[in-house]
Amino acid sequence: MSNRLFQGVIHQMRDAIDRTIGVIDETSVIIACSELGRIGEVNDSVTAETMASPNPFVINGYTYRSFGSRPRPEYAVFVSGNDPEAARYANLLSISLSSIKQYYDEKYDRSNFIKNVILDNILPGDIYLKARELRFNSDVNRVCMLIKITNKTDISAYDVVQNLFPDKNKDFIININETDIALVKEIRPGIESKDLDKLAGSIVDTLSSEFYTHCVVGIGTVVAGIKDLARSFKEAQVALEVGKVFDTERPIVSYDNLGIARLIYQLPTTLCDMFLKEVFKRGSIESLDQETLFTIQRFFENNLNVSETSRKLFVHRNTLVYRLEKIKKITGLDLREFEDAIVFKVALMVKKYLSSNPVKF
Repeated sequence: MSNRLFQGVIHQMRDAIDRTIGVIDETSVIIACSELGRIGEVNDSVTAETMASPNPFVINGYTYRSFGSRPRPEYAVFVSGNDPEAARYANLLSISLSSIKQYYDEKYDRSNFIKNVILDNILPGDIYLKARELRFNSDVNRVCMLIKITNKTDISAYDVVQNLFPDKNKDFIININETDIALVKEIRPGIESKDLDKLAGSIVDTLSSEFYTHCVVGIGTVVAGIKDLARSFKEAQVALEVGKVFDTERPIVSYDNLGIARLIYQLPTTLCDMFLKEVFKRGSIESLDQETLFTIQRFFENNLNVSETSRKLFVHRNTLVYRLEKIKKITGLDLREFEDAIVFKVALMVKKYLSSNPVKF
């Protein structure tokens, strides 16, 4: 659609500008031109690096000026000549075409529509009206995933994710900010959580193994209506936030599998502080050293089984029993008792939550 839009403008301007004028895309293909026979030509002399220039540039007797709304310019206008007048024409054309494209995108572009929906920038009553205007299928199942880039590289993660999901009628890739990319994916009915985890895993693996870009992915719940996409996106955000606090080593966090961590994350920090003071003697939990905390973690991972835990820790059974007795003496909780173990597990998670959200007085 952009090609026809640009060609319409170029056609109207060719009489006012007595020069050859046109537009090339990011693949260096001429998509609009005052000389119709040149449409479709590939201009190899213009590369992605030259198009990244913020100023007009001259190549082979033509003056170019890049424009576009994505992180890197998508298009460039060209005007025959390398004189100041050609540069002025190129600047005017780029401003005009950029404004026209932005207006068109805001009115008709589906990706922009989806972005406004997930960010709550559109009134609920306008969502279905706009969806009908864009002939957008509102009733299929979709899920939101939030991809957060954790290390800075020269690779455009946005472009990589777009290539992974090329069907622009069903899947939408949206740049939220410098580090966050949203994926709104159409899925079949009855899809299971493990399938969504596998899909997120393919994104993490591709970025990591092929492009050395590390990321974490938050997965919202599957929604049936377009109006609920904003909820799925917020759930993906919460999944990443909760994962950052409680599951720092997991690259994929699903909102459906947060468990008790979601409950703790939603509690006021003052209430959490009161809980710790009620359960433990003052300073008792802080007095546990790293070795003791590691022992506790392994004990929980092995379902409170003393023999199995001692085997995994490569210590004698009596050594582990001694450590557990020491913990009981310090905290007043016997981790071999199920109820005490539950209280201690929750307390550790609350402590972790408070460390990331300190109580403010």
